[in-house]
Amino acid sequence: MKRLLGLVVLLTTFVWAQNGMVTYKSRYNVDETTKRLVKVLRQKGVTLFKVIDHGEGANQANVTLPPSKLVIFGNPKMGAPLMACSPTLGLDLPQKMLIYQDPKGQTMVTFNATAYLFWRHSVPASCHLKLQKKMATALKGFAKYAAGVQ
Repeated sequence: MKRLLGLVVLLTTFVWAQNGMVTYKSRYNVDETTKRLVKVLRQKGVTLFKVIDHGEGANQANVTLPPSKLVIFGNPKMGAPLMACSPTLGLDLPQKMLIYQDPKGQTMVTFNATAYLFWRHSVPASCHLKLQKKMATALKGFAKYAAGVQ
């Protein structure tokens, strides 16, 4: 029964998340959206590991990119138990959100759907049923706050 419930959660999230990714359009530019994400992560006590400006790296290669920043963050109380169940989750944890300007000039916030990550790493349902919903809700809340959407 738990396995069936896990499959239902997985399938419904895949309908919501194309290619295992969840994306929101932001009301703000890349810099402001990034500042808002960092702010909410700090308010919630989430560990902020790094903000990577892809444009800086591209400049070193003489390539011009539209604004794009990768925010790396995590919560060891949530991630560590999951990695104990499925060590390969360490490839995708800590969490990341990409804030970038698309070809139309719109700022987007994109992150990996938790159901996709749990499927990809074969996390047993017994290990993730409670944490998956909690993680998905937190990521969605962070992204929506950063993007200024409800």
